[in-house]
Amino acid sequence: MGTRRNSKLFILIFLGMLTAFGPFVTDMYLPTLPAMSQFFNTSSSFIQLGLTTSMIGLAVGQLLFGPLSDKYGRRFPLISALSLFLISTIGCIYSPNIIQFVGWRLIQGIAGAGGIVISRSIAADKYSGKELAKMLAIIGAINGIAPVAAPILGGTMADITGWQGIFWVLFLLGILLLAGSIHFNDTLPAEKRGKTKWIDVYHGLITVLHNRSYVCYILQSGFAQSVLFANIASSPFIMQQHYGFSPFMFSVCFGINAIAIGIAAASAAKFRHPEQALYTGSIGMVLASVCLFIAFYSNCSFWVYETLLIGLLLMLGLTFTASNTLAMDSARSNAGIASALLGALGFAFGGLVSPLVGLGNILISTGLVFIIGSLGSFICTLRALNRKFSLAKILKTTQSSMNL
Repeated sequence: MGTRRNSKLFILIFLGMLTAFGPFVTDMYLPTLPAMSQFFNTSSSFIQLGLTTSMIGLAVGQLLFGPLSDKYGRRFPLISALSLFLISTIGCIYSPNIIQFVGWRLIQGIAGAGGIVISRSIAADKYSGKELAKMLAIIGAINGIAPVAAPILGGTMADITGWQGIFWVLFLLGILLLAGSIHFNDTLPAEKRGKTKWIDVYHGLITVLHNRSYVCYILQSGFAQSVLFANIASSPFIMQQHYGFSPFMFSVCFGINAIAIGIAAASAAKFRHPEQALYTGSIGMVLASVCLFIAFYSNCSFWVYETLLIGLLLMLGLTFTASNTLAMDSARSNAGIASALLGALGFAFGGLVSPLVGLGNILISTGLVFIIGSLGSFICTLRALNRKFSLAKILKTTQSSMNL
């Protein structure tokens, strides 16, 4: 086991599948949200708590498994997380009421977080600089397949197997990834692991929080994630209840929108500097969000909504790859904790905004969350880039790249 090396292709596919964990856990059952409120005889806002608690779990779990992977290596915590994921998924399937379902979703999110946080740590173990940016861009493109496949598969299965069948697919995915984890050869050698006591691993948290550039990058990512999860939480109700789409048609539209994120994530590596991609995406998010709010307020047609939403998601994709690359590159000496904070903050922001979009008129509240999240993201981008580049230089090189 110690002398075997995993191929670059295996690492690429394995990391892509691990990072897809989050979208599958959150997105796959989205088409069944309205139907689940009838199944459990509860309100739509209560059903959305299953989405909220899973994102809280995805945030908390990364703070747990990130430091664990710095202390004990990447392989053992990954196997433990996936084993817990299988148990919690069974719990979701056989939940007799919404309270138990929401509780198991919290545990499922904690377990699923292990794959997300450790995948970024593995990438930072093996790559750096431009090569790390390229790998994260490829993973981002692969990860774009997950939110495409998840809701389409969920929408297809909704009328056949119900929501339980969707969670059985998640269970099978967990088994597949557990098998890959057993085959996986650890990328963090024993001599590079923390030598202190388990509790002392968290001392690295203080170190990364004193890294001002890193903090700005993860805050930018957190605000951007709030925009993404506002869309995830609101789109099933906007498309199905406001525009009258079926669960399957919603899943098709949701999948098309997810392709935009994947394309933009892969395109971010083509910028001369990741800072340029971050700036372009951040300012584009603000413009698209303002236009979407105006469209919502004017009770726009579906195609206006869809066109503007794709523009917003394209800008999001640019920032995701750029901020992840810059954050992990700036704190690679504590890669596990750095990855944990990066992911945890994003899902914490997402869990916070998901219930907010259901307050009052869902169109207006969603538009407001889009604007607030985009503005926060842009402000953090300015703070981060001013520390390493002059904004005039960023603007000049960005315009040159766009003209080419």
